[in-house]
Amino acid sequence: MALDRKDLAILAELTTNARASHTELANKVGLSSTALARRQKALEDDGYIQAYQAALDLAQFGLTTTVLVRIALESQSDDALKAFEAEVVKCPSVVRCFLMSGTDDYILIVLARDIQDFERIHRTELSRLPRVARVQSSFALREVVNRAVPTVVFGEGKR
Repeated sequence: MALDRKDLAILAELTTNARASHTELANKVGLSSTALARRQKALEDDGYIQAYQAALDLAQFGLTTTVLVRIALESQSDDALKAFEAEVVKCPSVVRCFLMSGTDDYILIVLARDIQDFERIHRTELSRLPRVARVQSSFALREVVNRAVPTVVFGEGKR
């Protein structure tokens, strides 16, 4: 399915308010509610929309410390990668994990209450991961940008 301006407008609106009604969305993008509902369903069916979720204020849950953890494995063999990945998904404090190119094999995003809580996470979760040779952690001081989708997807900010 090729996306047109209306589809992109629907997607842009949903990234800022996934709870918008069909009527609200239709008014914003200039479609009837029926046409909007049909297009939104097609975007879901074609996989452009994978899920709807609430963005939580994690500070309300006491999670005020974001830690970027760089991990190097002792080996980059298929067995080592599979073993690490099978266990890292079980770590409750890890919210994102990326297999990387370059000097680090993985970068993890970990949420903690504070530095003491991260020490606990390091001791009880991260240090138990298999085949790890090196762990380096950096603490985020402040979040500057947090977008679910880069605006260039919707035709904004093109150079």
